[in-house]
Amino acid sequence: MTDAPAADRRSALRTHHGDTFDDPYEWLRAKDAAEVISHLEAENAHTDAETAHLADLRERLFEEIKGRVQETDLSVPTRRGDWWYYSRTEEGAQYGIHCRAAAEPGDWTPPTLEPGVPVPGEVVLLDGNVEAEGHEFFSLGAFDTSDDATKLLWSTDFEGDELYTVRIRDLTTGTTLDDEIPNTGGAFFTPDGTGVLYTTRDEAWRPDTLWLHRLGTPVSDDAKLFHEPDEKFWLGAGITRSRRYLVIGVGSSITSEEYLVDLTGDLTAEPRLVWPRRDGVEYSIEHAVVNGQDRLLILHNDEALDFELVSVSAADPQGERHVVLAHEQGRRLLGVDAFRDFATVEYRSEGLERVGLLDYATDAVDELAFDEPLYSAGVSGNPEWHSPFLRLGYTSFVTPGTVYDLDLATRELVLRKQVPVLGGYDPAEYGQRREWATAADGVRVPISLVWKRSFGEPGTEPRPVHLYGYGSYEHSIDPGFSVARLSELDRGVIFAVAHVRGGGEMGRQWYEDGKLLHKRNTFTDFVSCGEHLVATGVTTPKRMVAEGGSAGGLLMGAVANLAPELFAGILAGVPFVDALTTILDPSLPLTVIEWDEWGDPLHDADVYAYMKSYSPYENVRDGVEYPRILAVTSLNDTRVLYVEPAKWVARLREAGASDVLLKCEMVAGHGGVSGRYNSWKERAFELAWLLDTLGLAEA
Repeated sequence: MTDAPAADRRSALRTHHGDTFDDPYEWLRAKDAAEVISHLEAENAHTDAETAHLADLRERLFEEIKGRVQETDLSVPTRRGDWWYYSRTEEGAQYGIHCRAAAEPGDWTPPTLEPGVPVPGEVVLLDGNVEAEGHEFFSLGAFDTSDDATKLLWSTDFEGDELYTVRIRDLTTGTTLDDEIPNTGGAFFTPDGTGVLYTTRDEAWRPDTLWLHRLGTPVSDDAKLFHEPDEKFWLGAGITRSRRYLVIGVGSSITSEEYLVDLTGDLTAEPRLVWPRRDGVEYSIEHAVVNGQDRLLILHNDEALDFELVSVSAADPQGERHVVLAHEQGRRLLGVDAFRDFATVEYRSEGLERVGLLDYATDAVDELAFDEPLYSAGVSGNPEWHSPFLRLGYTSFVTPGTVYDLDLATRELVLRKQVPVLGGYDPAEYGQRREWATAADGVRVPISLVWKRSFGEPGTEPRPVHLYGYGSYEHSIDPGFSVARLSELDRGVIFAVAHVRGGGEMGRQWYEDGKLLHKRNTFTDFVSCGEHLVATGVTTPKRMVAEGGSAGGLLMGAVANLAPELFAGILAGVPFVDALTTILDPSLPLTVIEWDEWGDPLHDADVYAYMKSYSPYENVRDGVEYPRILAVTSLNDTRVLYVEPAKWVARLREAGASDVLLKCEMVAGHGGVSGRYNSWKERAFELAWLLDTLGLAEA
């Protein structure tokens, strides 16, 4: 082994609520300091040296991933107005190409596009590869066409800091207009196509202001339509599918408030409040026309833990409420999409996503049925107010991403496309199932398993296991297909997901029981899942690697301290491992917003003590034999700053951890590198390390 970089200890005292903590590696926060950049480069050089023996494996894994992907491919076209919109990829090109072709009047059946075959009448709207030329990083943000189809709006980020520059193109002439709007978040056209609505962020990276830009005028003249001063609330905006209302939404993680602007009138008119904000009450709205009346479908959790759906008059939204779907414990209502003649309702029951069609006349919901025991399904890509088809997305751990159109007249699911997996992939060769671990407090925690059948059923003999977890923000890790994962499964690895509390898999209470002063449940649930897999003979500690990213990286750091003996390795992506330091500093991006998730340790001594008891950086244990650890981060990440894993790695080494690596992308953001080939190489790097840790480097 080569010598790891040694970060200097420099005393930096931090005192809160009578407790003083000496943070010796806080100096690494100085992002622009030459010594910090030098240290990160030294970490990268050390990681390169320590993983040099995996170069051939990395290349094999990259070629395996690439070899399963149909590199020249097209999406299923989506109709909007008189055009079919789609994207395509070309072999050797990093980014997608966004196109459209004219639709025949009255034809709602998407044209069948063949890879490599020119599309008649194709118009290239935006080529991501051209946009990315000369840049190490490229991210496409907003992408919108005007209702009359004559203009294109798009925004780009070349740094990874999620600040996008908006530009406009005249599609009738191909000319890019002089209008250029920097430092934006979301952006979209006004219905008449003469203006752009966009959001900007404050110094804490919080979207807080909605603006109106009129094409051909200076950005300095843009009108401020709405500003949210409360630093706990984010702002967003959009136009209803009916094109009747502009909806302005503000919300924290536990409270929301929405406003309407009637687009038949003055866009700059005072927005009309739907329901006033009340602490702990969340709601979202959809415009529907029921029996000729303008109604708002409102999904809310006012005295309804798993949410309730009501209908109110759009003219008087604070008036009488008609209950459409009453609250039902264990059926977590997730979202509503309103169309001219019906609405769709997405909800979660028994740990799975479900989709139903809501009849406006009867309030009855017709649930769509799918055959697999574990799957994910949802409504996606339906911009039109009225269409004879409903577009759906479907996948599972063993079924590649699939696009269906539901024929609304016959209720038949019409297969439009399934992502091809080259190399002879047969889903019947792979299995998936759910098991249940018992947590320390007796709660049953679901675990999803996927494996290749030729290696035998899980539990017949100990096998290598890759255990993944997240467990925050009510975010669910639902079944999904991965071509990269096949490289593990085909080498005998069992992939498992621990659906720990703090996520949303089992309803809103599942989330509530894994946040704030219950956060430790997330960590102990994950440990219980690992112990279950060992106790049932699925694996052994020496043959199990854990992985999590972002808030899941916090989970990894906590688990490393709680049960280092349970895992052979831990892969932590953009890990939130210096959580207490971050949440104590309201000047940092997103901190104040996060207080609803983690608590406010700055003003609450109990929260401070609780967070300090689990924050990974503060709880690294001296003299403990830690598993192998690989931490991956990005210099320009604005969500979880690079300094968190940098400090954590330094502290682990100080405590005696002998095999800890840090990989820092010097030009990337929270999502890592950009470009599909770069992303595959990044995943190949991580999988090579993981397989090596499991003793499968030669497999």
